[in-house]
Amino acid sequence: MHKVALIGAGRIGRIHARNAALHPRIELAGVVDAVEASARTLAQEWQVPVLSLEQALGDDTIAGFIIASSTDTHLDYSLRAAAAGKAVFCEKPIDQDLARARAAAGQLAGARLLLAFNRRFDPNFQALKARLDSGAIGVLESLQITSNDPGPPPPAYIAISGGLFKDMAIHDFDMARWLLGEEPEQVYAVGSCLVDAEIGKLGDIDTARTVLKTASGRICVIANSRRSGFGYDQRIEAYASAGMVRADNVTESTVQVWSQAGATADRFQNFFLDRYAEAYRREMDHFADMLEGATASVGYTDGVAALALAEAAAESVRSGQLVRL
Repeated sequence: MHKVALIGAGRIGRIHARNAALHPRIELAGVVDAVEASARTLAQEWQVPVLSLEQALGDDTIAGFIIASSTDTHLDYSLRAAAAGKAVFCEKPIDQDLARARAAAGQLAGARLLLAFNRRFDPNFQALKARLDSGAIGVLESLQITSNDPGPPPPAYIAISGGLFKDMAIHDFDMARWLLGEEPEQVYAVGSCLVDAEIGKLGDIDTARTVLKTASGRICVIANSRRSGFGYDQRIEAYASAGMVRADNVTESTVQVWSQAGATADRFQNFFLDRYAEAYRREMDHFADMLEGATASVGYTDGVAALALAEAAAESVRSGQLVRL
């Protein structure tokens, strides 16, 4: 059993706390949060102590940290945990500022750090990548990634989120890099505020289309919206020289009704915590492997690369021009 401490007792922290506490190779050793009431509630749920950050960092029996706090703290906590010799499981993005994230390269490039791009651990997307890697449909030529939320988050969240590209589309930038097998060199994006006028008042967009192009000419189109109107919309289509492979949305059940009116299926899952529940569990499995010596499959450099694409997309929207990386 490997002891880990959790920093952050909010929504995503509660998911990671459950997966860590129930994992056969991990022991949740304590909860750290700046809001004492939140830390205490989560710690009581799993019958573990509330710890200060200094206590957790100084405890030699704690082998790893799960960082699920607010985005503006991710980099600082990762640096402190890595400096203390701990393995790190950090939520995305690594930071909201690309220059600051790059400046940490000397300290984090070699750290035992798993950056929580959970979609890489989704069994559907892993199966899609396996088909691509096998060559079953030839050589990859282009990707279509669709990622639409059921509805927009509250304005208070938007104000601290870092914007659509860094908060939401950053998952899709990571997926694009993972599936393309090459680094995008050109970024062109357009965006609008069509869903919630309050998002526009805060200086953000809620609808975007981004085109990425690699040096070899592979193209990826990413579609994002803060509102689908029909559930959590997560689809990928990969087009190759001998065919296409597709990962579709996940429904709440496999039940269908066939009648004279036609065929109907169950609703799409409506929340990311439901859609990616298995991905979060597999992510924790991988962290357990890291605590036993495995190398992180997605780490600091992946986080910086995705952040660079997010900043390039935002710049393209502002300037109306293609951005070259």
